[in-house]
Amino acid sequence: MTDLLPVFDGHNDILLRMFNAPQNREAIWLSGEGKGHLDLPRMAAGGFAGGMFAIYVPSAPEPGAPDYDALMENPPYAVDLPKPVPLDVAQGVALAEAGHLLWMERASGGRFKLCRTAAEIEAARAAGVIAGVMHMEGAEAIDEGLDALHAFYAMGLRSLGPVWSRPTIFGHGVPFKFPGQPDTGPGLTDAGKRLIRECNALGIVVDLSHLNEAGFWDVARVSDAPLVATHSNAHAVTAATRNLTDKQLRAISETKGVVGVNFGVQFLRLDGVKNPDTAPQDILRHLDHLLAILGEDGVALGSDFDGAMMPQFLQSAAGLPVLVRAMETAGYGKPLIDKICWGNWVGVLERTIG
Repeated sequence: MTDLLPVFDGHNDILLRMFNAPQNREAIWLSGEGKGHLDLPRMAAGGFAGGMFAIYVPSAPEPGAPDYDALMENPPYAVDLPKPVPLDVAQGVALAEAGHLLWMERASGGRFKLCRTAAEIEAARAAGVIAGVMHMEGAEAIDEGLDALHAFYAMGLRSLGPVWSRPTIFGHGVPFKFPGQPDTGPGLTDAGKRLIRECNALGIVVDLSHLNEAGFWDVARVSDAPLVATHSNAHAVTAATRNLTDKQLRAISETKGVVGVNFGVQFLRLDGVKNPDTAPQDILRHLDHLLAILGEDGVALGSDFDGAMMPQFLQSAAGLPVLVRAMETAGYGKPLIDKICWGNWVGVLERTIG
């Protein structure tokens, strides 16, 4: 098996890096700046052939807030939810990040394409071009009337999470807590249920990652599309609130949905510690558990590159072949690895965005 097996990744945050340093975006994207996890050279080096590129609105700094990284380095921990972000603030950030993604396509010199259908993703792979899908992590930039949803759809939006881990007008996210359960509050609002129905009608994936358990079950009741979590792990393995219970995983399986395994170390390790000294076996443990419930067609990768602390062996997209080799060593056959690395994402996108 080639070391450069094509990988489609369910979640990354390179657009936030660009938003935070727009003057450096050419270095961030085109040549690499020695920071972060993604850039065109390292994506090519690691076989990163496509993925969901997240529009994410950061929370405003809160005076007197604790050192959250330090808390996560010494469980048990419980991190309070950030305050909601106003619509006008969120829309400005989201438009800027969407603009960065559109610029990335033009600046790439034909090496990257923003795709709107599964067929375009497959065509990009066949041409040796990296495929990008516009995703929104947290719907703060969407108004209650959903007019902005249609505007972002026209720009290329094809995947949306109603919440990040803070409340929106659509629902509630899980706080970062270990150990903890995802059953942390109320479910979707009426506006949230309208949002899910409109995403179904347009052909936009509804991302369950970061939703609390009540919101998850509301989506399961309202949605007529496969249930998808772009970057979540198994709660039975690592008891973080961000991870999915076996009951949730079985519901995803019943809809022929997909879960992308998150490489964020605190969601992988048995002890929940935010520590890069995390081995490939920690990812394999989650893959094995997810495969046992979701089957070979329901498990994929959702790295959270540029949005979380990565294991030391996987410090950038260039390290993806190490994970592929670990799957080979663990006895995963080539057909299964192909599905985890590429086929399962493209399959569920074909069933949702078309």
